[in-house]
Amino acid sequence: MGQRPQRLLASGATLLLFGLSIVSFSTLLTKIETVTAREVKQRQATRSNAWLAASFPVENFQAYTSPFGYRPSATGGANWEFHGGLDIAAPQGSYIRNWWAGTVIKVADRTACGTHIVIKSGEWEHTYCHMEGHVETANGRRYLIDRAGGIQIWEGQVIPTGMRIGRVGMTGRTTGPHLHWGLKYANNYVDPALVLREMFTQQQIATRESKIVIQESKNRGDSGY
Repeated sequence: MGQRPQRLLASGATLLLFGLSIVSFSTLLTKIETVTAREVKQRQATRSNAWLAASFPVENFQAYTSPFGYRPSATGGANWEFHGGLDIAAPQGSYIRNWWAGTVIKVADRTACGTHIVIKSGEWEHTYCHMEGHVETANGRRYLIDRAGGIQIWEGQVIPTGMRIGRVGMTGRTTGPHLHWGLKYANNYVDPALVLREMFTQQQIATRESKIVIQESKNRGDSGY
């Protein structure tokens, strides 16, 4: 790609400044204790990692449209459902980038998640739903193909941080173009908003420290050669 992961993150951090303020938790009253316990575990998981090299997952960010947690059914009706991810709206066809380096463990389509990819990075699993394209098989191996977007992702493929892995679509159960981004740590759901907040905090600290180092170098008159 010719870009360092940190540069990819810079655009994501800027988006977070405008978008994270609208992300909130939505829970049923009967689930308060369960969700509170889950949040504690989530915070422990997110704060035990360094996110300086991670990538914001969507280009052309527009808004966060549905948070993690319990919510009324997205397709109408009185039923409540557990929403195991964060919905990130972007124009249809916008590219999706891999959040964290890992191995593709699943590609699938024709489900509520639509055309989607699951990537495993150590204890973490990240899922990308409602993508453009579909799944095909060759020589016994499955792969996601989005010819119009120039995307071909194979099961078992190692994907670096920030790589384009698909495009925002409307496959599966969706009412508009967006990425449903799901996270699990040690097979337990984690609210992606917590991870994004932690990423943003660490990146802001690193940016400030970098500026201090550069300024101190200028003050000393270092030429850099």
